[in-house]
Amino acid sequence: MRNAIRITLLLTPTVGVVLFFMGSVLYRAIVQSFGLYDFSGTSEGLSLVHWQEVLAARRFWRAFQWSAYIATASALIAVALAYPIALWLRKPFAGSMTLSAILKAPLLVPGLVAAFLLVNVISYHGFVNEFLVWTGLWDAPARMQNDANGFAVIGLQVWKQMPFAFLLLSGAVQSIPDQVLNAAQDLGAGTVARFRKVILPLSTKAMQAALVLIFIGAAGDFSFQAVAGPSSINSMATYMASLQGAEGDWNGAAVVAVMLMALSLFGALGLTALVQLATRAMGRVA
Repeated sequence: MRNAIRITLLLTPTVGVVLFFMGSVLYRAIVQSFGLYDFSGTSEGLSLVHWQEVLAARRFWRAFQWSAYIATASALIAVALAYPIALWLRKPFAGSMTLSAILKAPLLVPGLVAAFLLVNVISYHGFVNEFLVWTGLWDAPARMQNDANGFAVIGLQVWKQMPFAFLLLSGAVQSIPDQVLNAAQDLGAGTVARFRKVILPLSTKAMQAALVLIFIGAAGDFSFQAVAGPSSINSMATYMASLQGAEGDWNGAAVVAVMLMALSLFGALGLTALVQLATRAMGRVA
């Protein structure tokens, strides 16, 4: 009991500072969306006008849907790729450390640098187009940059975010004792049954954490969308920047910021619930 009290007292200053700054940011964004703290100096007091203007704009809802699409696809694909790799590398073998280091390499590359590197690869006269034209597979270069489906942005997000998923999932599966898996095998469980009944339930929390982190990061990303995304569609981040920068609408940008936080919150809750339902469904499979 005394140790718990001491730990609580030691953590209180740090937690208090974090909560203070987080609360300050949230408070500022929320009240600014209602017309206060306009940095242009034209504040007219509390009002719903900015919410009405932003929510009535078709451009906003396109940005909202686009960010939700990019974030969901990036999170699901990154985890779907990282999970089997984490299972494969659970037990060390020759070259496994090197392969693990290569998978973590994107962590060392800033997002904006990665976006420009991708442009050099997939641009109209980039490496891929030039190679395919040189081999005769294509008669002329094809447009792959700024594609309307966002494949370039999703690819960048998966490449950049998959190391986070790999770190979380590999830590979860490596922490499962061999004795537990051996006991399940002795009781007659095959490879698939061990995965469904043992590995999946014990790694569910890590999977949820990976999905949430990637979803939130991709939903609020600016650099990948600005460099590799379609020019006709905004993400929430680029739309917010355009409202604040080009139009000087601080209050409208605050509305978008609050909606982006709402998207991150409910998207994270939705993915968490999805993993829970999928885990339960697989556990009920005979």
